[in-house]
Amino acid sequence: MPIVELNRVRKVYDTKVAVEGLSLTMEPGTMFGLLGPNGSGKTSTIRMMIGMTMPDSGSVKLFERPLQREMLSRVGYLPEERGLYKKMKVLDQLVFLGQLHGLSEATARERSLAWCERIQITEAIGKKTEDLSKGMQQKIQFIAALLHDPELVIMDEPFSGLDPVNAELLLNTLVDLRREGKAVLFSTHRMDQVEKMCDAIALISRGRLVLSGSMREVKARYPRNRVHIVFSGDQSFLGHPEVEEAKNYAGVAELSLYHEAGAQKVLAEAIARGTVVHKFEVKEPTLEEIFIEHVRASFDGEEAGGTADA
Repeated sequence: MPIVELNRVRKVYDTKVAVEGLSLTMEPGTMFGLLGPNGSGKTSTIRMMIGMTMPDSGSVKLFERPLQREMLSRVGYLPEERGLYKKMKVLDQLVFLGQLHGLSEATARERSLAWCERIQITEAIGKKTEDLSKGMQQKIQFIAALLHDPELVIMDEPFSGLDPVNAELLLNTLVDLRREGKAVLFSTHRMDQVEKMCDAIALISRGRLVLSGSMREVKARYPRNRVHIVFSGDQSFLGHPEVEEAKNYAGVAELSLYHEAGAQKVLAEAIARGTVVHKFEVKEPTLEEIFIEHVRASFDGEEAGGTADA
């Protein structure tokens, strides 16, 4: 039973098509990655998902019913743009936002303090928002989206402005929420995070769905024709006929092969030429490589078709 269901939604702003015929579903207790280049329609999709804007056609369902405003009490949303009150102190602001979600003042305060400790910003609770770094403000909004214990958590670029340590902290928190049975959807440019954590993905480009499915299904569609090799000595084996593309970074090479079976031929060639091979690993393509391939293909298709929409 999908917790989110979009059926052929379309959204046009003036003359620009932001989302075109997009369908996707998200199950409870899963982490879902909504991916796409800048301007692809990710934020427009999220806004339709939670009723900030309405689709021009198609339908949106949450919790197996057509979207209604009262359902938003079960949704936590972190927007890409920061929307905090600059002059308010952190704790006062969190309590206020918690009350907007229907919490009592006492409950909002108790939960705010607990979350501040969990997200490691206790030292900032008495400070004004304008006195905090961008990363700290992002953590405050992150907490505000979770105070009312939502069943569906939607986060638009949640790791923006965060250093690697704090990004890992928030990501681990999202994993904990999924473990608790909550559904977590987030958009991000960090393919490594999506590949490591997401159960399923949807890749959109120019408002259209170009790839979707579970991570396992997506990866299974591609051959294991990538080779990571660390070597010293002769490098002429990089020109082997089985090698479609080679990137050599001073003895660390990334190869793309024409055929999955070509890996052993390349290795044999390297050894025959006296190359010292320190590491040789056959891999499936990374999500980032899949992402780039599909986005390029979608852009090439649009150009070939003469479409001007960005």
